[in-house]
Amino acid sequence: MRSIVQAPVALFITMLTPAVLYAAAQQPAVTAMQTVSGYILGPNDEIVIRAIDAPEISDKPVLIGTNGNITLPMIGRVKAGGLTVEQLEAELTTRFKEFIQEPQISVTVTEFRSQPVSVFGAVTKPGVVQLRGGQTLYEVLSMAGGPRDTAGSILTVTRPRQSGEIPLPGAKVDPTGQFSSVELNVQEILEGKNLAANIEIKPNDVISVSEASSNMVYVVGDVQHGGAFTLGGQRSVSVLRALALAGGLGRTAKPDKARIVRQVTGEPKLREIAINVQRILSGKAEDIALGPDDVLVIPTSSRKTFTTTFLPALFSGVVSAAIYHY
Repeated sequence: MRSIVQAPVALFITMLTPAVLYAAAQQPAVTAMQTVSGYILGPNDEIVIRAIDAPEISDKPVLIGTNGNITLPMIGRVKAGGLTVEQLEAELTTRFKEFIQEPQISVTVTEFRSQPVSVFGAVTKPGVVQLRGGQTLYEVLSMAGGPRDTAGSILTVTRPRQSGEIPLPGAKVDPTGQFSSVELNVQEILEGKNLAANIEIKPNDVISVSEASSNMVYVVGDVQHGGAFTLGGQRSVSVLRALALAGGLGRTAKPDKARIVRQVTGEPKLREIAINVQRILSGKAEDIALGPDDVLVIPTSSRKTFTTTFLPALFSGVVSAAIYHY
């Protein structure tokens, strides 16, 4: 599975958006420690207005209505939705000048509810998060707890076109013309290797992180703890890293006779690649990358039995031979 959001993407988003908005409205209050500069107010945001010489409105929570309006004593209805906090302060100052000689107005957002983003798939805390101004893809992923260990390498951002196009060259428009989406590499985002892809996220974007359909490497033979090890959001892991995950070499290991067993598309038999792990360990040979489903085999000079039950059935016979026959 490359992504949660695929065709029919329009149907998925159409069904999702009301749920997203409802979930956003149900989220608990988040107290703002300070005003977020540039934040655009919207429906269901809650604000507190502080006005010297106007105690009837000061320090009372005010909910912005679904139409974007608020209603206050003395000045009546005010359009708050679509304004930044600073713009609303200026508007209120102008309106209150009719009643107060030198009004001093400040506005603080106490609950952010108008800018939902949905984060789904292989993340720690899937669901709806609320933007609080210009936040990047990396920051939104962090708000969702980051990718799980079972995450694949693909992250998809889907955006309603009414919010603008996704500003990346690989973005595509769905058949309905209502949404654009782009696929990115999770690890590149997390490690800052593709700064251009760390785009600013907009309200009602949908971010999905793929689950790894096959995202394991295997270490078997004369090692301390043979087994299957997840790649997480990475596409590969080095031989030395895989060996470390397996606890290192056993006492009777023959690392100079190691093998990588790999299934290659289009080849009828498994491919065996001879490697000298001893030279890699001593820095005399370059480390090698292991990809999904690769098996690192460390042969033994003993008659000790090593389990291979965690391997896919296809590999068992070849791997067992590689452990003892070199």
